[in-house]
Amino acid sequence: GLDGAPITNTVSVNTPFNNSKLGAGLSIVNDEIGPSTSNAISADISYTIPVSESFRLSFGIKGTANLFSIDVNKLNPSDQTDPEFQNINNDFSPNIGAGLYLHSDKAYIGFSVPNFIETDAYNDNDVAIYKERINYYLIGGYVFDLSPSVKFKPAFMTKLVEGSPLQVDVSANFMLVDKVTVGLAYRWSAAMSAMIGFQVSDAFYVGYSYDFETTELDNYNSGTHEIFLR
Repeated sequence: GLDGAPITNTVSVNTPFNNSKLGAGLSIVNDEIGPSTSNAISADISYTIPVSESFRLSFGIKGTANLFSIDVNKLNPSDQTDPEFQNINNDFSPNIGAGLYLHSDKAYIGFSVPNFIETDAYNDNDVAIYKERINYYLIGGYVFDLSPSVKFKPAFMTKLVEGSPLQVDVSANFMLVDKVTVGLAYRWSAAMSAMIGFQVSDAFYVGYSYDFETTELDNYNSGTHEIFLR
């Protein structure tokens, strides 16, 4: 219900290479915010080494091509003839990122910076209306065996970026008989969510989640529904 509210579309795929320590991934992210459209096409490659009997350490690097556009027809300038208001069509900027991921069958912790290069777009007198800043991510989780049929899986994700409040997500999932997952999650001072998922087969997992705002934005929306297939 908010004019110009963000719309995001994402597609990603990743795979290990058989009988090697290498993995690869590809992702496409499309963001529409107000009059702007941003498309990020990323390729990833990772290398994994054993560091103990149970833990492995993965190193990853990411290369990204960003395409940024502005449609001024979606704006309403007071002066329709202002020459400063011009369309931008697929303004290109590259980026590079990296990450570390320490993991076992029971635990994981990871740190990543998806974009090392800070970019500005639509500059006018040293003022940019679109800025991509460095984002820092820290993730972690553990699996507790409460019984032969119940596993408890707490996890967290922390995101830090200049000019925005620290974002902390914490979640608690229960896996029942290795088939059904139910859980809750909380984003600090922002939102709560609940989810349920089913391991349909060894290859497919399907689920549903619902989140609602804990800020004043709950006056303007009734939450978000998400259906996912993995």
